[in-house]
Amino acid sequence: MDPLAKPSKIEQAKAELCGLDLAPRLGDLASQGWESLDEATLTIRLKWLGIFFRPVTPGRFMVRLRLPNGVISADQLELLAEVIDRCGDQGSADITTRQNLQLRGLLLEDMAPLLQALEAGGLTSRQSGHDNPRNITGNPLAGIDPEEIVDTRPLVEVIQARLLGPAGPRNLPRKFNVAVGGAPDSFLLHNDLAFLPAEHNGQLGFTVLVGGFFSAQRNELAVPLGLWLRPEQLADFTLALLCHFERHGNRQQRNKSRLMYLIDQLGIDAYREELVEAFAEPVHPHDGSHLVSRAPRSGLGVHAQKQEGLHWVGLHVPMGRLDAASMQELAALARTYGSGELRLTEAQNALIVDVPCDRIEDLLAEPLLQRLRPDPSTLQAEAVSCTGNAYCSFALIPTKGVAQQVLEELEQRIELPEAVRMHWTGCPNACGQPYMGQIGLMGAKARKDGQMVEAAKIFLGGSMGAEPKLAELHEKGVPLSDLADVLELLLLEQFGARRREPAGF
Repeated sequence: MDPLAKPSKIEQAKAELCGLDLAPRLGDLASQGWESLDEATLTIRLKWLGIFFRPVTPGRFMVRLRLPNGVISADQLELLAEVIDRCGDQGSADITTRQNLQLRGLLLEDMAPLLQALEAGGLTSRQSGHDNPRNITGNPLAGIDPEEIVDTRPLVEVIQARLLGPAGPRNLPRKFNVAVGGAPDSFLLHNDLAFLPAEHNGQLGFTVLVGGFFSAQRNELAVPLGLWLRPEQLADFTLALLCHFERHGNRQQRNKSRLMYLIDQLGIDAYREELVEAFAEPVHPHDGSHLVSRAPRSGLGVHAQKQEGLHWVGLHVPMGRLDAASMQELAALARTYGSGELRLTEAQNALIVDVPCDRIEDLLAEPLLQRLRPDPSTLQAEAVSCTGNAYCSFALIPTKGVAQQVLEELEQRIELPEAVRMHWTGCPNACGQPYMGQIGLMGAKARKDGQMVEAAKIFLGGSMGAEPKLAELHEKGVPLSDLADVLELLLLEQFGARRREPAGF
């Protein structure tokens, strides 16, 4: 990287004004009207506050929250439901693949009071978009998991506090994903920085993996850095690594600005040496071995917690999409039957925790659980989807709607012996993580009957087990009108599906 090369236009805009400095000016910006805002403020700087302009819904904004470890209380969920409810038909919320929530349909004049309300309710949207450290993920079952190795909640909370504090980065070269594993099924190698539980000389700590990411140009799993850390070192090490990335990452070529490109440039050994020097605390060499051995559990259904007599109930949220009424009902159920706490998962589902044995039957009889089912079909159970072109200008297809329609059609045709992890994404940016799916689908265009039509690329073979592997391209463009037929054949031939008997037989 040439240090004398001119920074990209985005870097120049970021250098002129940090988006965090817009917070006290939100009321004034709203009074001017969103149409009067310059492009850099509208499409870049506001994202430092978690506020996203959506070109496909002009005048309506999205707010992305930070929910460390996917933990949210019933009171907080009700607060967000009220926000969405005021947006009328435009309002909705999506559970993301980083265990947080995105609120849709808001106006610019909503932002100043919303951010104040979030802070009062113990929530924040700060630095949840663009070139910032994104929501920090952890075991969604942390603290209640009978198979838990370490409770990730306090570790994730301390990391977030350090990164959002006064010493935290304000202008990274590109977005950055951090995750902390705490169970035997914590697959986290799609993150720029992942901490997986590991032992060293009989002591439990974490091995460090770096460089995982998905993009339109390149996709990589994180690789071992060769270091082992004590749990109390994770937050300061994360800060040191991000500050190093802030200083040395590529600011001239955005398509080569993710962490793995810096690792490639320096070499893993030199990169490790620079981090150890920047961290300035004793660390231990490590071979990268860890205690993670299988793909993540879905968490759906009724399961006994480590606390005697208590259970969590995992509910399937179709394509991760919630409306205000469902959010209010979900909050009420968590308060009525559990401790008032919920968890969000990377599979875009929700868990009600701390449900006593004698309340399970009544909870399962609640009307909401006919829509957010604890026992979805094997096709629906592990289906994940990005936003799609209903809200995202990059997406080439309406992923959530298409996915739901195709899965419902397949349910009428076939039966599966076990759930198949199916990831849907609208474009090569891969927000829906198609490379992690046993079947991955990516929005595309294809020619049918002489016309260009909406289509999907199909990827096969993603594994999140003991030997993780990214899915590989299988079909480069299947028209959406043919997609159910093609997927039916794949499921029959490769995933043990069988056709249902016609009605009346």
